Amino acid sequence: MNAHPTTAPLTPDLIQGALEVERTERGLAPHRLPSLARSRNTDPQLAMAESQPSGVRLALRTRATVIELDTVPTKRRYVGTPPRPDGVYDLRVDGRLTAQGTVAGGDVLEIDMTTGTFATTPGDAGTLRFDGLPDRLKDVEIWLPHNETTELVALRTDAPVAPVGASGRRVWLHHGSSISHGSDAASPTTIWPVIAADRGGVDLINLGLGGSALLDPFTARAMRDTPADLISVKLGINLANADLMRLRALGPAVHGFLDTLRDGHPEVPLVVVSAIYCPVHEHTPGPGALDPEALREGRVGFTATGDPSDPTRLTLTTIRRELERVVRERSAQDTNLHYLDGRELYGEDDFAELPLPDGLHPDAATHHRIGDRFADRVFDSDGPFV
Repeated sequence: MNAHPTTAPLTPDLIQGALEVERTERGLAPHRLPSLARSRNTDPQLAMAESQPSGVRLALRTRATVIELDTVPTKRRYVGTPPRPDGVYDLRVDGRLTAQGTVAGGDVLEIDMTTGTFATTPGDAGTLRFDGLPDRLKDVEIWLPHNETTELVALRTDAPVAPVGASGRRVWLHHGSSISHGSDAASPTTIWPVIAADRGGVDLINLGLGGSALLDPFTARAMRDTPADLISVKLGINLANADLMRLRALGPAVHGFLDTLRDGHPEVPLVVVSAIYCPVHEHTPGPGALDPEALREGRVGFTATGDPSDPTRLTLTTIRRELERVVRERSAQDTNLHYLDGRELYGEDDFAELPLPDGLHPDAATHHRIGDRFADRVFDSDGPFV
């Protein structure tokens, strides 16, 4: 071993879980949507979400006992709310969580949720260091923060590194909202899709996109063109709180999204998952908004502001009904298409025990519950992903 770590090549083939890796002036930027999809997007919320590397990890085969990674994180600051903690990096050695770290500094993205404006202040790179690793050939994964845009600048080790390469496991491609993205999970390997993927013994590509599970055609095309053995789409909460469509448009939009997926994956097991239980939007449509009373108390909370007497507006109740109908009708010809009611993952009884802290997003304990229940119903027994 070298006495001090030296620069190792930082190349895209060391990165897993991203659909594209962009070379920037500072280094490598993992993306969870490809450039064509990004070029079709005009929403800064989606642009932020897809750049946050949920499910993305560096995967190295090495004897190194010391690994240093320079990154430029983007810290989010929400006007009028307390500062967010730094994003967490999880280190796995041969599949086991071994250490965690954070990186200070970086760019700052200031978001005013009342006006929908975004402003970025550039910053400097910081260093993540892991030492005391076992002196043997091993597979090392550094899972990037699921909720913090991260540019990779430099890699240093005290032994050569090589890409891990294909694992031979099945690939699970998942799309959903901020809950699938990771919301308030404790770290990148404790978001519910990673917990479920570990249980199922599969490699995850996570297209959980905070605020952006909106049946966008460019997202469907990106999924269509991504090799996968298993696919799931979790829909509902963003369709309600964004208030972008009415009931008339929902069924055809779901059909169109699924048609596009089937163009590229005609026989892959495909599970449509509806929203988990969320009292805010069960019977009240969007648009969603910040709860002013919560803000006065110095915390973040959400509420629904739509008219519940309007039958054309989307609530979680109406969305679940439509999703179940669409899947039931299509599954007569598509036997690999399945429906899962999200309340089987987190329902009314769960809310009484583990309430959603801000009215919308699950906490760390609830991510574990959702991940385990998804694995029980989808990966285990006679589930569609067995």
